[in-house]
Amino acid sequence: MAIIVQKYGGSSVADVEKIRKVADKVVATARAGNQVLVVVSAMGKTTDSLLALARDAATAPDSPAAPPRRELDMLVTTGERVSMALLSIAIHARGLDAISFTGSQCGIMTNDRHFNARIIEVRPIRVEDELAKGRIVIVAGYQGMSYKREITTLGRGGSDTTAVALAAALNAERCEIYSDVDGVYSADPRVVPDAVHIPEMDHAMLQEMAESGAKVLNAQAVEWARRADIAIYARASFGPTQPDGEPARQTVVRKFAPSEENRIRAIVGESNAALLTMDAAEPIDVLAAASSLRELDLPMRDLALSERGGSFVVPLSNVPEWERTRARMAQLPALRGVAVEHGVAVVSVVGAGLSDSAEPLHRMALALHKAGVQVRGFGASPLRLHAVVGGASAAEAQRALHAEFLAA
Repeated sequence: MAIIVQKYGGSSVADVEKIRKVADKVVATARAGNQVLVVVSAMGKTTDSLLALARDAATAPDSPAAPPRRELDMLVTTGERVSMALLSIAIHARGLDAISFTGSQCGIMTNDRHFNARIIEVRPIRVEDELAKGRIVIVAGYQGMSYKREITTLGRGGSDTTAVALAAALNAERCEIYSDVDGVYSADPRVVPDAVHIPEMDHAMLQEMAESGAKVLNAQAVEWARRADIAIYARASFGPTQPDGEPARQTVVRKFAPSEENRIRAIVGESNAALLTMDAAEPIDVLAAASSLRELDLPMRDLALSERGGSFVVPLSNVPEWERTRARMAQLPALRGVAVEHGVAVVSVVGAGLSDSAEPLHRMALALHKAGVQVRGFGASPLRLHAVVGGASAAEAQRALHAEFLAA
């Protein structure tokens, strides 16, 4: 029997009615002759609500609200446990046997980093035993257990990583990722109304999009799929279907995808970021600066560092203690000259051969200039061009770049 891994995001299990609909889909997949493992996120905005509670609890006079990462992991992992138990109960009510597991129970081992851990090994022994008994296995996404036996979480969107990592460990036939959109688009359809659906693409391009801030899939998940050669099917949870039950539209992500005449694939925007810059009158001790950045343990994007200064972007969604980190930064001699600008966004053009010549960069700069978007800086790599802009200009910048590079 083929093993099918399905992942349902928070919007797909936002209430009990939707959980019932998911249970119907899971039962239908099992009755079609498959072994089924399902990964679920927390219901709706549960994780955001739990984080807000944590910030309220951490509020104290003369102290920034910065909950300890370990305790945040203990708190937010309860959200997925609610979803997994409710879905298991709904499947039982439909006449099939199901069992729910936390990340640690199903053998997901991570490093010792809290709130943004990475999976280092998957030992799905209990999962394999239950699948062999004919049970549907429901797994709480977004979480695992460190080698120190601490509960950890995998960063925002980490349920995708849970699903793909388990698919790889179980040698699954495929991994189906269900959300409120029917696949990958050339831009965020909520920002760019004329974004185009992409039926098929390769792992490398999707990983670049995810690393640039695209919300369609978690970057670590795509990395796992790429290494293990797992095909990902990105689908809408409750979208229209064909007569055979297959989705009317989806995006298939696999190792080799058909080549496209247009080498530009997507426009991506990431908000909720801070731009950190270092401008020095005297040469910077690069080693000391790198050591200080390691001590701060910050996620960094688009880092440039030299004796004359540098800059990098910090995506803040995985930095719950940002205010405390800023205070620590001011105490480190190598970083005392760092200027912090909040409320910035990074907009990216993702495609092939973008640094082969200066023409794509010139087109990007000209399109943003015509749209009246002020740019803090540009950067380039073979698969991506990016610009740092003000957060208020992010949507306009994405629409301008989509019109320039991807308009029909």
